[in-house]
Parts: sequence; C-alpha cells; structure tokens
Amino acid sequence: MRLLKSTVHPSIESLDRPSFLRLAARGIILKGEKILMLYTQRYDDYTLPGGGIDQGENQSQGLIRELAEETGAQNIRNVEAFGLYEEYRPWNRGGFEIMHMKSYCYTCDIDEQLGETSLEDYEVKNGMKAVWINVHDAIKHNLDTIKNSDKKGMSIERETFLLTLIRDELLTEPA
Repeated sequence: MRLLKSTVHPSIESLDRPSFLRLAARGIILKGEKILMLYTQRYDDYTLPGGGIDQGENQSQGLIRELAEETGAQNIRNVEAFGLYEEYRPWNRGGFEIMHMKSYCYTCDIDEQLGETSLEDYEVKNGMKAVWINVHDAIKHNLDTIKNSDKKGMSIERETFLLTLIRDELLTEPA
C-alpha cells in the first residue's frame, strides 16, 4: 500500500523513546461529492469512519467491523486500498511515550440505507455521529476548526490531509 504521509507530532523530540504500534483501518465512502464521515461534537471535526484493528483481524475485517459499528454501514463491498497514513503521537500511558499509528485507508461501497450503530461509550460521550457531507464543506469546516478552536483533537490534521487528497484524487474527472 502506498505511503500517503508520515508525520511526527511537534512535541516529540526523538523517536528513540518507548513506543507501541496501533493499526487502524479507515473507510472512504463516496456518493458523488458527498462522503460518509463521523462528526464529533467534542472536537467539532469530521473524521473518516474506522478505528483500531483487533487482535486476529486483518485490515479488511477491521474496516468492515468498524464501519458497521460507527456508521451502521451494511453490505460493505468493493474494498480497494487507497493508502497508508503513518503518524507518531505523544502517549503517556502504560510506560509508553509515543504511539506509532498506521491508518490503512480503503475506498468501498455500501448499501444506501444505514443500519443501527454500535458506538463505544466514549464515542457517545464525545457526540459522535455518522453524517453525509460534501467533501468541500468537510474540508472547509476542519480548516476553520484548526484555525479557530482550542478544543481540536490530534486527528484533525490527518483527516483534513486525507479529505484534501480524496478531493484531489477521487473527485477529479480524468482529462
């Protein structure tokens, strides 16, 4: 899978610190210029649906489970690799100082009708909900949040980069 970007959080001075690897799968589901995103009220941002790959799952299985849980997506099919976003984030639990996260992004199709979600407690508390939004509007919103909000999460830089790449590569008609 192609590497889209590798980032190191500005607070990390050296990668030679205790770290652990977290693997995640994220879904890119488009209908024209609309994209299925998760809006999180706590952070006032839009993120691609997806999350951690569980022990014993491959990337596709993790993607399908996460999409179903977070958005109620049904009949997930035509899963195709889009790219890998790698990041190093600060972490202060379990004796680790750095989380090395690899987010494997895939395009896919789903049925029109979304089913019931199965959000985790923290996702409900953060006000997370699945929404269809115009890609351009999601980018603009996230850029406004980056510029103006002090409550933004660490994921918004990744998500805005991915949205911009999706816009540039997947919405552009071939010449």
